[in-house]
Amino acid sequence: MSTPRRFLPSVSSLLALEAVERLGTAIAAAEELSLTHSAVSRQLKVLEEQLGVQMFFREGKSLAMTPAGIAYARSVRGYLRNLSQASLQLKARGPKSAVNIATPPAFGAYWLTPRLKRFQERAPDILINQYTRLAPFDFFQENMDAAIHSGAQDWGNVHSLALSRDRVIPACAPGFAPTLPFPAEALRDQPLLHLETRPGGWEEWFHAQSVETAQLRGMMFDQVATMARAAAVGMGVALLPDFVAAHEFETGALVPAHDGYSETDGAYSLVWPKTQAPSPPLARLIDWLRSERMVES
Repeated sequence: MSTPRRFLPSVSSLLALEAVERLGTAIAAAEELSLTHSAVSRQLKVLEEQLGVQMFFREGKSLAMTPAGIAYARSVRGYLRNLSQASLQLKARGPKSAVNIATPPAFGAYWLTPRLKRFQERAPDILINQYTRLAPFDFFQENMDAAIHSGAQDWGNVHSLALSRDRVIPACAPGFAPTLPFPAEALRDQPLLHLETRPGGWEEWFHAQSVETAQLRGMMFDQVATMARAAAVGMGVALLPDFVAAHEFETGALVPAHDGYSETDGAYSLVWPKTQAPSPPLARLIDWLRSERMVES
């Protein structure tokens, strides 16, 4: 059921309310909005009368917000932000269709973006917008058409298309040690760099090499790219996904610290909600990614 229009305030009133709550005074809000003080006051009065709730205490020319007014203004701020973003997106894409994809930053930069260049050449009428996300989210709460999910297939109520197996390799700076690569046992004694989003990654890697470990400590990073830079300046050995490592090896910034890639139990997959059919632009992207993925059905 649609909301009755009488309960929908004007954007001008909401802008005035948000500015007063954020800036503290109607005078400051008027200056930011290029309005007179009386114009802002009128907008606030109309808003109170329309909703039937007192949102301000008035004493002479001074104005203080009630708890209800503060709570409402903070909710309005999110609405205004979403409206602004939607308007900017529409202006940026013009008449073209767009697909919004949430992706882990490293996968988006090193695996997805180079391939999207080829998709853009085939579908110049579609824009692919990328947004960084590190964890699953609610498609109903965020304006995303699809997302890249890594790790176990534990994101419910979605379709999925596996894109790439999760393979890793230890990497370090070319001058990190006199002799490279290391045997697996020798890596245990090196400063190991850890990734926050891959807890236990080193333990799993050593287990796959049949090497016993205990209390693997070291520096922690929340981004793969930052960890790779730390390894490149000689701060330790990083366990990198193959799409990052391949780029770093090609540039010469890093070299393998141990021979060969190791597969983990996870994979990178494109996911999109089951609750609605994909839009035509998303359907074209899904079909194209089926030919680009590195995982067989």
